[in-house]
Order: sequence, then C-alpha cells, then structure tokens
Amino acid sequence: MENQENIKEVVKHKYAEIANQSKAENESSCCGATCCADEVYSIMADDYQNLPGYQPVADLGLGCGLPTEYAKIKSGDTVVDLGSGAGNDCFIAQRQTGLTGKVIGIDMTPAMIDRARINAEKLQMNNIEFRLGEIENLPLSSDVADVVVSNCVLNLVPDKAKAYAEVFRILKNGGHFSISDVVITGKLPESMIQVAEFYSGCISGATQKTEYLDIIEKAGFKNITVQKEKLISIPDSILEKYLFPDDIKEYKNSDAGIYSVTVYGEKNCCDNTTCCQ
Repeated sequence: MENQENIKEVVKHKYAEIANQSKAENESSCCGATCCADEVYSIMADDYQNLPGYQPVADLGLGCGLPTEYAKIKSGDTVVDLGSGAGNDCFIAQRQTGLTGKVIGIDMTPAMIDRARINAEKLQMNNIEFRLGEIENLPLSSDVADVVVSNCVLNLVPDKAKAYAEVFRILKNGGHFSISDVVITGKLPESMIQVAEFYSGCISGATQKTEYLDIIEKAGFKNITVQKEKLISIPDSILEKYLFPDDIKEYKNSDAGIYSVTVYGEKNCCDNTTCCQ
C-alpha cells in the first residue's frame, strides 16, 4: 500500500463490489465479516439480529462490533454513522432516536449510498439521509451531532488523526461517540501489511491499540473508555490464500494480536460535572 490515495481507491473498489452482493456472498469473501475455505468461519462480526430496528436487508455482514448497542442514543438525538454502508447501524439508530430525531449516514462509495437510499425508501424511514463523503472531510457543518457511531471503518482511513478531528468537529458540545474498530498489539509481519485484501478486510490498516487511543485523546476527547474488546483469530484457510508458508509462520510466531474494540469518548463539557446539551 503505497500512499493514501491508492489505499482509498483499493477500499472504494472493494466496497463497491460488496455493495452489489448479498450478505451470504460477503461472508465468503475475506472483506466480509467471515471467510471460508471448506467451511465458513466468523472472524469479526457480532450478531445484530436481536437489536431493535435491525433490518436484514441492510446487513452486509461487514462490522466488527455493535456500536449502536453501546452508543447511549436518546429520543430526539441527531446521530451520524461514519461508513454507513447499506444502512444497518442507521436503521438501528433510527429506532432509538424516534421520529423526533435524525440519522445521517456518510459513505465514500457511491454504490453503498445508492443501496442505503433504496433500503430507506423501501422501509419508509424519512428521517434518515445518506450523504457521499470521506471521513477525513465530512460533508457536515460543525456542532450538528449528538452521537457519532461507526462500525469497522476508521481502520480503513489512512489519516486517523484527521478522521477523529472531524468527529470532534461535528459533535455538539457534550456529545459523544461509540465506535467499533480493529486495533493491533505487537507488530504484524510486513508481508501482511502489504496485502491489499488484508487492508480492505480491516486488518493491515489497523493501528496499534495504544496509538489509537492516543489519537482519540489528542483530538480532544474526554472520558475515553473501551466498552468492549475481543480477540480476532484468522483461520489458516485465509492466511494460506494470501501469504507464503514462511510468512504464515512469521505471523504465528510474532507477538501480534488483532482485536475488535468498541471505544466511547465525549466532547468538551462545560465543567467537571455537567455536560452542555
């Protein structure tokens, strides 16, 4: 992966393909939530089906957490979903905001925006809108969101510091985010980092956990909390598709750990006890 623009084009191309596939097809792709060889292995996705507002038509199996479950969304809130895909988290957020709230989904892939808008129309959800845009330069005014959510997308963004600066900018004072993402501990072998499929699959673009949390703190957020964390195990059937045997051995003998984390943070408060609303 040579530069930021190349990375974006790889991701945009891959997710345009995914937008035109079913969840079952995505689950058999290494860019989906699961991968398969002789059988299907779930390596990232959590199960959305029991969350109120879940719409199977919008679930492409691409997440690595359940940020809307932890996002403390209230009736009347304005919620922004970064990397909204086919609208899965937006529809769940809409159930929580109710008709007095508003949900805005942002995605950089036109095919995803098209699919999400079709889903919203079919479901007659008129207080949800989807906008084309990049997370490092969000098509939103400052101080508009009560809550920001995102599911397994920030790891795909080359400039994560700028992305979190944008999250801070669009949040109202006293607002907060809950974002699920992939982070690593230790060092991934260089061979894994260079494989485009691992980047699109949310692995080689991941940041060190300590660095990731430091980026969030430097963006200005307070009360940063890891709400959920789980270890991701990559089956041999996937590694063998993209790596040579010596590379696989290097990875297995390394100290690298790949984790899904859901992180919460708050924008400025008026004082030490009461946040602005």
